[in-house]
Amino acid sequence: MKTESAKLNQKGEVIIGDQVEPRKWYVVDAAGQRLGRVATVVASVLRGKNKPTYTPHVDTGDFVVVVNVDKIELTGQKWTTKFYHWHTGYPGGLRSIRADKLREKDAEQLFKHAVKGMLPRGPLGRRMLKKLKAYSAAEHPHDAQQPKTLSL
Repeated sequence: MKTESAKLNQKGEVIIGDQVEPRKWYVVDAAGQRLGRVATVVASVLRGKNKPTYTPHVDTGDFVVVVNVDKIELTGQKWTTKFYHWHTGYPGGLRSIRADKLREKDAEQLFKHAVKGMLPRGPLGRRMLKKLKAYSAAEHPHDAQQPKTLSL
């Protein structure tokens, strides 16, 4: 039987949490891009799947700054037909909001919701999601980290 560790990275080694290489910063311009297309690339970088040292049970991903998320696109009539649902925790507390209303209210939350669905569930996925920084404007406060542009 083939061992799982042989598939974990190119050298066949298991990466432990303290062996993670320094994290890089990337910036993505989402203006005019499709929501799902941008979210899949961002989720892959957050997980660290673009690195040869990718290990599924270790957070090896990089930071991603996404700008212009208010100018992101959905195909077809999804702005008016797609709904986001959540429950408040109280009886009868099922709430819904249309995609266009959510974009007006909080475009960053719309993008983070799409990426969150592509990350693992549990503590590891929550830690990966913290490395996502989404902004509606073209400017962001992370210039000191010198982020590189990530092509889509």
